[in-house]
Amino acid sequence: MGSKKLFALIALIAVSVISGCALAACVLSSSSEPSDSAELKTLVIGTDPYPPFVSDDAEGNASGIDVDILTEAFSRIGYKPEFKYIAWEKKNEMLSSGELDCIAGCFSMTGREADYRWAGPYMKSRQVVAVDPSSPITTFADLEGKTIAVQSTTKPEGILLNRTNPEVPEVASVLSFSDRSYLVPALLKGYVDAIAAHEASILQYEQDYGVDVRILNDSLLDVGLGCAFDLHDDRGIDVALAGAFRDMIDDGTMRTILSKYFEDPSPYLRVGDVRG
Repeated sequence: MGSKKLFALIALIAVSVISGCALAACVLSSSSEPSDSAELKTLVIGTDPYPPFVSDDAEGNASGIDVDILTEAFSRIGYKPEFKYIAWEKKNEMLSSGELDCIAGCFSMTGREADYRWAGPYMKSRQVVAVDPSSPITTFADLEGKTIAVQSTTKPEGILLNRTNPEVPEVASVLSFSDRSYLVPALLKGYVDAIAAHEASILQYEQDYGVDVRILNDSLLDVGLGCAFDLHDDRGIDVALAGAFRDMIDDGTMRTILSKYFEDPSPYLRVGDVRG
């Protein structure tokens, strides 16, 4: 196909909007640790800034949807999460080396079921395409011959490069950014025709920075979010964590957490729609 993958070092839009650690390895503590956390074993979770799922607050503590969910779930099985910002492209290498215990942070299980030991899905998410409000693009068909920006090693990148969604035509090029915070600026500056990412992250960016984009109605892919462990990890933490997730859905804890971030959490709780 005519698409090409370019790792973005575009100086004109190289303004990081994520405060703190950017892509450097940076350890964040959780602001929602249980009171008896000193008795819990620490696990290092590899993640990257991805509001509203993971970000750092004014005090440098990890915060967001996944932080709240994982802190609660891990505490139920005797662990305390330590969130470590990583370069997302390095996640598999760091996981297999033992530098990380697991990977999480708006991480799609769908299509990767055989790549890791998974705990989840604990939440449903939509991968979507967004355009400038004034763009003539209204459907996937209009993307033919256009340039689309994505975060590297994500599901939208794979979908667009490999054309795994038959509704999406061949595009001219796919720009792959290491830092997802470049996506909306690239779109609004006119450097790309469209962007593709998790819907919640695009909506959060609009809210945080007072900008407007238009999300196309159709979904590129509905995915389940999970926590990934190395295939050779035989500690059984993935099984215990999966049980904690199920308990949190059943006892209403997951709904309570998601209600902090979404007016109606119901669509995000429909994990049965995306369970592998």
